[in-house]
This record gives sequence, C-alpha cells and structure tokens, in this order.
Amino acid sequence: MRFYLFLMLLCGSLSAQTNYPKDYFSPPLAIPMQLSGNFGELRPNHFHAGFDLKTQQKEGLEVHAVADGYVSRIKISTFGNGKTIYITHSNGFTSVYGHLQRATDAIEDFIKKTHYKEQSFEIEMFFKPGEMVVKKGQVIALSGNTGASEGPHLHFEFRDNRTENIINPMFFGFDKMMKDTKKPIISSVYVYPLDNETNVNQSKRPLLLNLSLQKDGTYLSDKVVANGKIGFGITTFDYDDVSFNKNGVYKVQSFYNGTPNFGYQFDTYSFDEMRYVNALIDYSKYKKTQQRIQKLFMRNPYNLSIIKTDETGGVLTMVPNLASVYRIEVSDFYGNKSVVSIPVKYDILPTIIEQEPILSKYFVKANKDSNFAKENMSVFFPAGTFYDDFYLNFDVKNDTLFLHEDTVPAHANFTISIEDNKYTEAQREKLFIASIDGKKISHNVTYRKDSVFTTKAKTLGQFALVLDTVAPKITIAKSIEGKWISDKKFIQLTISDGLSGIKSYNGYLNGKWILFEYDNKTKRITHNFSDGIVEEGANELKIVVIDNVGNSAIFETRFFRSQNNKN
Repeated sequence: MRFYLFLMLLCGSLSAQTNYPKDYFSPPLAIPMQLSGNFGELRPNHFHAGFDLKTQQKEGLEVHAVADGYVSRIKISTFGNGKTIYITHSNGFTSVYGHLQRATDAIEDFIKKTHYKEQSFEIEMFFKPGEMVVKKGQVIALSGNTGASEGPHLHFEFRDNRTENIINPMFFGFDKMMKDTKKPIISSVYVYPLDNETNVNQSKRPLLLNLSLQKDGTYLSDKVVANGKIGFGITTFDYDDVSFNKNGVYKVQSFYNGTPNFGYQFDTYSFDEMRYVNALIDYSKYKKTQQRIQKLFMRNPYNLSIIKTDETGGVLTMVPNLASVYRIEVSDFYGNKSVVSIPVKYDILPTIIEQEPILSKYFVKANKDSNFAKENMSVFFPAGTFYDDFYLNFDVKNDTLFLHEDTVPAHANFTISIEDNKYTEAQREKLFIASIDGKKISHNVTYRKDSVFTTKAKTLGQFALVLDTVAPKITIAKSIEGKWISDKKFIQLTISDGLSGIKSYNGYLNGKWILFEYDNKTKRITHNFSDGIVEEGANELKIVVIDNVGNSAIFETRFFRSQNNKN
C-alpha cells in the first residue's frame, strides 16, 4: 500500500515540476479567448487533445503562429481535424491548428501545388527546419469548419517534440487569458456492486445516490450499505466565467478514510491512450443514455497514464465492524473544487433488486484469446481486445451475425470471417462485410480469399455480407450545361453512395485533373476557378466517382466562361 501511494505522489510531483514556458506563446486568435471545448474533455472514443476556441460563430478569422518556428507538417483530411497546420518551435514544443478554412500566402500556394502534383484532395506533407519558417504573430491561415468539426471553431493544441505527447495548453500561460471562479459541477454519483455476491443498498445493480448540499458548500450522499466489493462513479463538468459551455474537469481524486485511492488529472498523455476513455466511463450506460459516468475504479488494470491508484484499483472491500467515509474531490485548473462525502458501512441486507439476467452461454475472458463460430460465420477476439470479462451474445440468423451489441467497448481490432455460399463469382467482386444498425449500412474494409470474406472491426453489433451493384450518385443543384457562368467563383456538386460508400472521386476540366475539395458533412465537392485551370470560352467538365467495391459513375457537362467576367 505504501509503495503505491509513494508512486502516486511521486508521479504527481514530477508532473508539477515540469517547467513549461509561461510567456513564450501568444494566442492564436486576435479575439478574446473563449472555449467551446477544453483539454481532456470526454469525447466519443477519445479524450479531447487540446482547446476548441470559439470564432464568433463564423469562418475566416485570421489564425496566427503562436511563436517563431517552422511549419513541420500539413495534413488535409476529409475527417478528423480537416485542414491542419503543425508548427515546430525551438523550445521543444509543436503547436497545432485544425479545422482551418485554408492556409495563407506561401503556405497555401505550396498546399495547392501539392494537391495538383499528387492529384488528390487528401494529402500530408512534412518539412525540415528552415524550409517553411514562420514568425510569432504571422497569419498562417483562416479559421474554418473542415473535417469532423460540428461548427466553426479553431482546434488548437500543444505537443512535445520528443515524445509527441499532447499537453494541456493551460500550462503554457493560457490560463491567464481566461477567467474561472466557478466550482465544477458534480451532477450525479453512482455506486456499483462489483461481484455477484455484493449487495449495495439491497441492489445488485448500480444505484444513483441522492446528494444534499451542506452549509460548508460540500455535498453529503445517501449512506451506502454493502457487503462486498464496490466502486463509485460520477458525472461531472465545469463552467468558466466567459464561455458558458459545459467543459471537462481537470482533476478527480477519491479518498477512502482520508487516504487517496483513485485519481487522475489531465496534464499530458499520448495518442495511443485515447481509446481508454471507453474504459474510464461506464460505456454501457453511455451507449444507452448518452450519459458519461466516470468510473473511479478499475476491475482490471489498464494503461492510462493519467490514472494514479493504490493496489486496489479504487475498489472498496466492505468488512464488518468498520464504518467508513469515501470522499470525492473534483477540481478545475484554477483550483476551484467540489467535494462529495459518502458514508459507507458493512451490512448484509436482503436483495430487492436482482442482477440483470444472463442469457448467453458464451463467456469472453479479456486476457485470453477467444474464438466463436456458427454456420458460415466466425469471430476471433485476441487477448486484450476488451477491458473486462463478459458474457457475449453470439448468434447467426437470416445470414446476419449477431455479435452482442455496442454496449461493451473494444480496445483493439477483432476479426470477423464469413464464408459465402450463395453468390456467383462475379457477384463476389461486389460483396463486403457491412455493419448493420437498423436501416443504416456501414462499409468495413473487406478482404476476400476465394469464398471467404474477412474484416477487422472495433465495435460490436450486427454484421452481414452485403451486395452492392449500385453506382454512386453525382448531382448538381442547377444545370450549367451549355451556359455562360462567368459570374461564378466555383462549381459545386453533390456525390453520394448508399451502400459501400465512396472510395475515390476525380474531376477533369478539358482533360486536365482539377482539385475538388470535399466536405463530408454536406457530401459536396467544390472546385474554385481561382486555381486557374479553366479556359476562356468553352470548357468540358468530367467527374468520376468510384465506390468501395468498384462501381463507378460519370458526370459530364459543357459550359462557357470568360475570365474577363463578360457574357
């Protein structure tokens, strides 16, 4: 016990002793800093890697380099952070700017040339020191809404050049640019029975505890009466004084009879740890209710570096003749703190609420390989695919693999195999293993050897072989066939595919490849005439779209344009 506590305190002190430059970096935007998302915030399948900075609900704000350095990487993607610029600084850190509308000046020129050189919208470029130098305050881009952004904002983060770990921007003096005098909100506390024998307040299922506000500003919970192993979970969020958004909290620490037993704070972590957010939260509850309960215990240890715990993993074992107090403290970066105290005692009471019935005969042990097969379908789970042991609902009905449901999180890929016994060889070229969610069909990258199809997946649910012989669709809102469009700055079309999804698209103007930027939110592709490919007078446009099983569609039209803006 003492060793674990010593290790916890040592790790905390090492984190506190890291010397981050407080006045080296300036803000990336010239407007007052307001957050729509903070570092470590809980997101689907990941922790948030930086700040989401509000841009006054619009695009096109100037984005500035926060310090001298050089552009070390540029990535243009249809998903994720969209258009992203990375600037490496001489003091050992890299700043990252995401969801950009576009870059500016020489940076944008280089990006555009690379699009045409590689004949692709999605590109990634790396640079050496001295190749693309920028100065502190220099405008490097305009803010936007590209990638997986759900509204105009700037995603901004810091990374360690040596480890590539992401770091809380607050450590670099950004806490001075905002104001926060508000305590975090602990909106609910849950208690979990953690084995089959345990009864908590006469229940073998997790229970929501009532909280009452005390005179000193802390909260007191209902008494917990249990007879075995238990753990606790909370839902919590934080406000600052200016943003009015529900943001994540900085630090959570629990104590059992005054001794720390489980805690974490969002200082720095690696991208490899991102998916452990699904181990930290009650994933089943989240999938059913969209409520993220942060568990203050771990049944099986998992390698999330921000967690510091004793040898129990935050699990309490109730024993006779010992009345105890469990305390939870939740803090923001400014030291504002909320506290909940929970009286805990041992007793054996009759069970009123029983466990949910187990209907499956298939049991998965998290630390061992598992393989299940029925009829022409099988699944293989390597050791370490899941965080905890569980009973798997597994069946094959009506050519569909029923593989539990998305209430148990997978940390790593597992393999699904389906042998086809009804399609022709020609049809097999158009088959893929799909994830089925009601009427929604999602493509999985599928490999075939003779009549056997395989795919890697990371989410449980329903799977089936799907035949796709339907070509993608290409539409234009208003026909330009045979028309003069000298007053237009761009051409825009919509591309879509209802089954296997779009694998590639290419546009050609008078036989030359042209750049069409793709927005996955609207399914629109856009070509700007400012690229300088359009010719005076008549122009022939051709667009080719191919889906993931090789079906293709072609759109062709002819239009006229004068570069002097005369019809």
